[in-house]
Amino acid sequence: MSSITLIGTRLANPGQEFVYQGEAAACDGCPYRDQCLNLSEGVRYRVSDVREGAQTLDCGVHDTGVTAVEVEPVGMKANVSAKNAYAGSKASLDGPCPHTECPSHEYCEPVGADFDEDYQIAEILGDPPHDYCMLDRDLTLVEFAAQEE
Repeated sequence: MSSITLIGTRLANPGQEFVYQGEAAACDGCPYRDQCLNLSEGVRYRVSDVREGAQTLDCGVHDTGVTAVEVEPVGMKANVSAKNAYAGSKASLDGPCPHTECPSHEYCEPVGADFDEDYQIAEILGDPPHDYCMLDRDLTLVEFAAQEE
């Protein structure tokens, strides 16, 4: 289900994904806070549409202002332990990985995911992009279901 919110004009492109981080200090006293601060903190969203004819409004956080968009919560790709990884089951991330140069790093530490939380697996995508795991983990690439708002 989509929601209408205000986001920075640089992010206001259909298909752009972001993780809502909540209120910033500069939001205090802003007249648009009810329109901006209406998403669920820590949830990943995708811009589905930019509102046609929407004004660009001044913002203390976004230097080029904010504009109205429609967003919807989306899932995220992640590497999880291959053991017991099935569509419909729940899984958590295996933990931090110091190997930032690895092609799988973004899936081992996906933005917006917490290591101590379980996520519903929507789909098994297959083998991760790395040839071997430098931490000797047996991993499978999955798509987590979108989080509930």
